[in-house]
Amino acid sequence: MLGRLLLLLVTVSFLQAAHGALDDEKRAMIQALFPKATEIRDTLPDYPVYPVYQLQELLGYAYESLDLSRLQGFAGKPISMLIGLDTRGRFTGVRILNHHEPVFLHGLGEEPLFEFISQYKDRSLTEQIIVSTSGNRTGKDSDGNVVRFDGVSKATVSVLIINDTILSSALKVAREKLEGFSQEAPTRARPDFYEPLSWPELLDRGYIGHFRLGPDGFQQKTGHTLSDYPEMPEPEPGEPFTELFFGYINAPMVGRNLLGDDGFARLKERIGPDSQILAVLSRGLYPHLSDDFTPGSSPGRLGLQQNNLAVEIRDINVFDQNIHLRADGMPDVAMASLFRVGGNAGFNPGADATLKMSVTLRKNHLVADSTELDIPVTFASELFETVEVAPRPEDNRPPVWIGLWKERWLTISILVASLTILTVFFARQRTLSRHPRLVHRFRWGFLLFTLFFIGFYAQGQLSVVNIYTLFLSIWDGFSLNVFLMDPVLFILWTYTFISLFIWGRGLFCGWLCPFGALQEMSAWLGEKLKFRQVKVPENWHRRLILLKYPILLVLIGTAFYSLELAEKLVEVEPFKTGITLYFVRYWPFVVYALGLLVIGMFIHKFYCRYLCPLGAGLAVLGRLRLFSWLDRVELCGKPCQHCKNSCGINAIHKDGRIDYDECIQCLECVVILKDEDQCVDKVLQKKRQRQAHILATDAG
Repeated sequence: MLGRLLLLLVTVSFLQAAHGALDDEKRAMIQALFPKATEIRDTLPDYPVYPVYQLQELLGYAYESLDLSRLQGFAGKPISMLIGLDTRGRFTGVRILNHHEPVFLHGLGEEPLFEFISQYKDRSLTEQIIVSTSGNRTGKDSDGNVVRFDGVSKATVSVLIINDTILSSALKVAREKLEGFSQEAPTRARPDFYEPLSWPELLDRGYIGHFRLGPDGFQQKTGHTLSDYPEMPEPEPGEPFTELFFGYINAPMVGRNLLGDDGFARLKERIGPDSQILAVLSRGLYPHLSDDFTPGSSPGRLGLQQNNLAVEIRDINVFDQNIHLRADGMPDVAMASLFRVGGNAGFNPGADATLKMSVTLRKNHLVADSTELDIPVTFASELFETVEVAPRPEDNRPPVWIGLWKERWLTISILVASLTILTVFFARQRTLSRHPRLVHRFRWGFLLFTLFFIGFYAQGQLSVVNIYTLFLSIWDGFSLNVFLMDPVLFILWTYTFISLFIWGRGLFCGWLCPFGALQEMSAWLGEKLKFRQVKVPENWHRRLILLKYPILLVLIGTAFYSLELAEKLVEVEPFKTGITLYFVRYWPFVVYALGLLVIGMFIHKFYCRYLCPLGAGLAVLGRLRLFSWLDRVELCGKPCQHCKNSCGINAIHKDGRIDYDECIQCLECVVILKDEDQCVDKVLQKKRQRQAHILATDAG
């Protein structure tokens, strides 16, 4: 027994040593991150970083992101990176070790990924790094400490996860190993510390911070007078160049006195228990916000630092008739903001911090002078109490997806409105189907909306990748945050999942799938071009519709065995080529996707009917639907075959039963059933009524 225990200890020690040892490939990568390095040591025993030296001088540390952050990527697996950080908190570079992001592996290619991570080189943790997801300008703001990185179109989720992984892991290393980045004892606002105070009393006691720079002070700091800048107005007597007031709203002494009890309570309800809010007010010739500031975003002129780390600040845009500043004796100000503070770096309200106000003034359209004002942020100590255990920064910062949802609010609003309209239409289909022209026009209008807005613009093409990613996430430890990173996909999946239990798979496959809409249009074009429409024989059709189910099982099973192989096999879906990449891709993929559309011009929706693994997965869940909405009458299939012959995907049995596993809810059969000139049952009823009327007339 003792021998086995010793063997186990030796084995564990060997594995740990092997993990910390450097192989030649990794050593070469670290050397590329630190070109001046003369010595690269194995990982430290107390922390998973590789110290890098030039002779006896420590240059910095390299580390693998997986050792410090396990945030899942879009494919359900973490993105592994090698990151270099120098002793001043600057990134020396980032290298990708391993990833499974499908948009880079089998879509855009990896070059956009490498271009994105190259932006981190020489950037510092003292800068607030923001990834642009809406095509805004990139680079460092001309009048601020904010650095905007160029994102990757069609890979927004992946690059946001990469950014979060890099920053959160780098902050851990900086706080653990770099001088000047360590945290002080964590504090929080005292919840029971309050008394009614006026604005002057808040200032006198140090509960509100104050900074003022007059025109003379500006000249002393910059060596220039305001008259050197034509765009600057002449200051009024006693008017400052800039004057700032700031306070920690979470402290009841500050928040209740500034907002009133009702406003303070409403704000806490809106922001949640973990958000930290800093109020900033300004007046003078140069306020803290520029004229082109966008509410709800990070300010270009103003930054916040604590322990040499950039602390993210973002306007929460909540001022309204219920939440506004109302302290007695408060001076008139030009601008007032409430900023959410924290981000990856977190914020310790009881510790010293610095507001960094960037000032940029133009002498002419070619020449501009810039300077930075360091404004100490220190509040009276009695506002706070020390807490024993510091919450981890990644636990108390707002999730990344919240900002992404706010940025895409217009797209989200249009999508939700369209889904609401579609729901109402389906709920009233029995009534609306009495108007065939209306149904047909609405269907084609919605298919165009699905293709161009949901598909090409919003990139809302659901995929079987989402299904096996969900299974992998559940297997490895489920996190809803990963799925919330793409609001369009999340909303569509939620809506589709609910609709499966009401209408079955048809609502998505027939109305909300962009590639399905493209197939509908190719089938319509084939008919207009008078291509011979091929009717697959019934016995072959019933066999072929089963093909998609083993394809689904193979893809899901392969994902657990080898995600790399699954990423290749999933190319059976043409969605990425046709919708995500607009057919701009390596030619075999384009030929495959176009080939399916061409086949669909002869065999209606060939891919949907026989090959689509996503449709198979939805059909399985669709069997749990609660209703069978499509009406049938006694003559359906006995002997009438009109609906079956009109069904393009052959989802109606010869006996008239609807095959809901295959039905795409096009509503064509419902329209026929309600049409007195098409439905055999209605035609026979009219005929009998006419005969009865004739007999009654003759008898009379």
